[in-house]
Amino acid sequence: MAMSGTRKAILIIGGIFAALVLVMLIAVAGIWLAFRTPEPTIRDNSVLVLRVAGPLPDYTPDDPFKKLFGGPDQSLSGLVMQFKKAKVDKRIKVVLLDVDMSGVGWGKAEEIRDAVTDFRSSGKQVYAYIEFGLNKEYYIATAADKIIVPPPGELFINGLAADVMFFRGSLDKLGIYPDIYQIGKYKTAANMFKEKEMTDAHKQFMEEFVEDLYQRYIHTIAQARHKSPEEVKALIDEAPYNAAQAKSKGLIDEEMYRDELETMLKKQLGQKESEPLIAVRGNDYRDVSPESLGLNKGERIAVIYATGEIGSGSSKNSPNGDQ
Repeated sequence: MAMSGTRKAILIIGGIFAALVLVMLIAVAGIWLAFRTPEPTIRDNSVLVLRVAGPLPDYTPDDPFKKLFGGPDQSLSGLVMQFKKAKVDKRIKVVLLDVDMSGVGWGKAEEIRDAVTDFRSSGKQVYAYIEFGLNKEYYIATAADKIIVPPPGELFINGLAADVMFFRGSLDKLGIYPDIYQIGKYKTAANMFKEKEMTDAHKQFMEEFVEDLYQRYIHTIAQARHKSPEEVKALIDEAPYNAAQAKSKGLIDEEMYRDELETMLKKQLGQKESEPLIAVRGNDYRDVSPESLGLNKGERIAVIYATGEIGSGSSKNSPNGDQ
């Protein structure tokens, strides 16, 4: 029986479509294989170089395209995992922590310090390198065995302060009155729109909050740098310091450039001074699986990270990648 023209056209179109789907699957598989990075070779006596910079979100998904073209974004959970892996990795002897201008809050700064302290419990050392440090950067660095600042570097550890903006005066000029439902005198989020200055409760809350952070800051630095809280308070009152002054005051351990630090590390690890430092970048060390080091075994607990603002209505995709 002869096949009709319509049926032939349908079969031809279907065949072309199937071929295109097959080609696409092969292409996707090829791209996946190309982006799939094997675990890097880590040499013995290696120095793991980790960087603390930027906002450090709780979690960032592993994006092979971003890694290929611009490098993966660092996350807090990823940084903590780096320390956990390096703690049990016999090939890693020292962690060199580059502390840059970070946008983390005090809670995340505390988590980073805890990760550094846990790593040091293995007997391995952490060196913190700061070119320019404010309160939070220095606070993180004090968890390390040694703090190094280059000669042009500075420490601006000037203590803590808080400021609050109020828009009520501007809104009055525009004839706008904010209609905000507020419960309790210590619920101060709406005050910036409803008040022209701090209420007594708002002022009490801010003073106690900053004082609590300040006391924790003082005592943590005092313990780390083997000083009394009174000495640390006096040092903060006299800040800022250049590298030489910071060393003379006992706030840092060494005043040296990066190449001098690497020379010191090579000598400590028994490497030849004429050879480059055996270093592993954090981006490369991310490809070392925890399972290969004996981690993540046994029962597991799934953690779901939710990022972005909480709003009413149904979920939708955000241009920033948030859900």
